[in-house]
Amino acid sequence: MRVLVANRGEIALRVMRTARALGYGCVAVHAPGEGEAPHARAADLAVAVPSYLDGAAVIAAARATGAEMVHPGYGFLSENAGFARACAEAGLIFVGPPPEAIALMGDKGRAKAAAAAAGVPVLPGGGPEAAEAIGVPLMVKAAMGGGGKGMRLVTDLADLPEALDRAASEALKAFGDGSLIVEKALLNPRHIEVQVFGDRHGNVVHLGERDCSIQRRHQKVVEEAPSPAVDPALRARMGAAAVALARACGYVGAGTVEFLLEDGAFWFLEMNTRLQVEHPVTEAITGLDLVEWQFRVARGEPLPLAQEEITLSGHAIELRLYAEDPANGFLPQTGRVLAWRPGAGLRSDDALAPGQAIGAGFDPMLAKLIARGETREAARQALAEGLARTELLGLRTNLPFLRQVIEHPVFAAGEATTAFLTRDFTLAPPEADPALLALAVLVLAGAPAPRFGFSTGPSPRLTRRFDTASGPVAVSLLLEGTTATLEDGRRITLESRNDSHVRARIDGIARDLPHAREGATLHLGDLILTDITLAPAAAKDEGADGRILAPMAGSVVQVLVAEGARVEKGQTLAVLEAMKMEHPLRAPIAGRVTALMLTPGAQVRARQTLIEITPEES
Repeated sequence: MRVLVANRGEIALRVMRTARALGYGCVAVHAPGEGEAPHARAADLAVAVPSYLDGAAVIAAARATGAEMVHPGYGFLSENAGFARACAEAGLIFVGPPPEAIALMGDKGRAKAAAAAAGVPVLPGGGPEAAEAIGVPLMVKAAMGGGGKGMRLVTDLADLPEALDRAASEALKAFGDGSLIVEKALLNPRHIEVQVFGDRHGNVVHLGERDCSIQRRHQKVVEEAPSPAVDPALRARMGAAAVALARACGYVGAGTVEFLLEDGAFWFLEMNTRLQVEHPVTEAITGLDLVEWQFRVARGEPLPLAQEEITLSGHAIELRLYAEDPANGFLPQTGRVLAWRPGAGLRSDDALAPGQAIGAGFDPMLAKLIARGETREAARQALAEGLARTELLGLRTNLPFLRQVIEHPVFAAGEATTAFLTRDFTLAPPEADPALLALAVLVLAGAPAPRFGFSTGPSPRLTRRFDTASGPVAVSLLLEGTTATLEDGRRITLESRNDSHVRARIDGIARDLPHAREGATLHLGDLILTDITLAPAAAKDEGADGRILAPMAGSVVQVLVAEGARVEKGQTLAVLEAMKMEHPLRAPIAGRVTALMLTPGAQVRARQTLIEITPEES
C-alpha cells in the first residue's frame, strides 16, 4: 500500500510517521522551491506540483507513483468536496469523509440548518442582508471555509461594509468562494470542540472535547483536553449532539464539531471535516493514534473501539508556535531558522531545520508543542518547564508570548475564555535589560579579543547602540577582557561560549543562553539585537511624519487611494496579504497622499516605505 500525502510541513511528517508504522510507502508533493523541504526529503518519492491547491496535479502525481490512497492532512485540499470526488473517480482512496458530507458541512448556512434539524442548538444568523436585524455584536464568516480566514467581528454596523469587503476577499483567496454569512456573536464564551469518528458500517463515536478558547484573529493558539469547564454530564450532552450531527450527515472518518459554550449552554459553530491541527491533545488523553484510525476507516474497517470502550486519562495542553510578532498585532514574520531545539519532555510536531527559510507564502505556524500530565496542573508545569528550554532563533516568534500565557493566573486557574487575550492578558515584551546588552557587546566583540572598532586601552568606556523590538537602545560600559561593568556597577562576565550557547555570570548568577549571529544581528535568548553603533542616525519613525512602512513582507492586495487624494486619520489606504491573512494599512495622520509606492500584486519587503502623507496646513 502506498499513500500520497497532499500537504507540507509538520502535518505531512505526522501522517507519514503513522503511514510507515502501518507499512505504507509514502509519496510527497511539493510546490516550486520546496524540493528540499523536510516533508519532501522524508518521503520515498516526491513529485513537484504547481501548487498544493492543484487537485488535478496531485491526482496525477498519485497515479504516476502508484499511490492507492491520498491523505490531505488539514488545510489546502482537505475540505474540498470536488477533490474528494475526483480522487474517487480516479480510483484513489481519499482519507476523509464522503464528498457529500464535506460539501454539506463546508457550506456554513446548510451546515447550520442540518445542525438545527439534528436537534443541535444554533445561534441566530443568515446572509449579510440579515445583519441589521440580528444586530451587533455579530460575526462575519466565510460561508465556505474556516480557520480564522474570512472572519471579522463587527461591534458597530458602520464598520460592516469594510468587514464584509475584507472577509470576502480573504475567503475568495483561501477557499475559492467569497460568499459570507453573519451570525450573532458571543463576546465571552468558551470555544469547545468535540472529536468525532464515523465508519462505513454506521458506527459513530466521540473522543471527548478540546478547549480552544485562547485565540488571536479568530485562530487558535492554545488547545487542551479535556476542557476545565466541561464536567462528565456536559461532556455527554455535547458528545451526543456532535454524534447526532455526524450521523445525520452520513459522516465517515475524523471530524470535529465546534461549539460556543457560555453559562452551561452551548451552540453549534461549525463542523471541520478533516483532522484538526490540535488532534495531538486528544491522542495524549486517549492513547489512540487518530491518523491510524483515519487509515483504517478509509480502508473500510470498522471503528477500533465502541463508545463505551473509549476512556479519557490525564490532561494535555498544546501550544502553537507561530512566526509572528505578538507585540505588533501578531503580524506574520519571515526569516531564516538559525537554531531550533524543542524543550525536553515536550512532544513537538514540526518540520523545522536550521537554515530553513520561513517565507510569507504559507500559514505562519511553525510547530506544535504538547505536554501531558496526570492532572491539568501537572501538564501545565511540564509545558512551562519544556518551554523554558525551547530555543528558536533566527526570526521573531510568539515563543515569549506563549510562556507568559501559560503562567497567567487566569489560564492557570482554567478560567480563560475567548476574551482572554483582550480582557485578561497584557503582553510584557522582552525587555532589553542593560545586562543582556552588555553580554551582547561581549559576544559580538569576541571577548577576550575586542573587535568592531573598540579601543584596546585599559578599561575603555564604550557606548554601543542596538536596534531592538522596542526601538533603539544604548548601553554604556567598561570592558575589561571577558567582563563588562555597567555605569550602575553591575558586572557581567562571559565565562564560556560555543557555536550555540554562551554561559555568563550576571550579578553573580550564572545564566546559559542560546545565541546565533546573522550579519550585524545577534539573537540572544529571546532578544534580537542589531548593532547600529556605526549606522547613521535613523529617520523619524513612520506615522508621526506621515510615512507608512510595510509591517511585514507580503503582497499588495488592494490600493484604495490615488496620489494626491486627501485622507483622514485611520482611513484604510491599502491592504497587504501575508501568510494567507489580509492586513489593512491605515493613515497615521490626516493629510494628502504625496507618494504612492505600491501597486496591486506587488511584493513588498518588511519596513519598505509604501505611502507618504503630507499634513495640510489649516
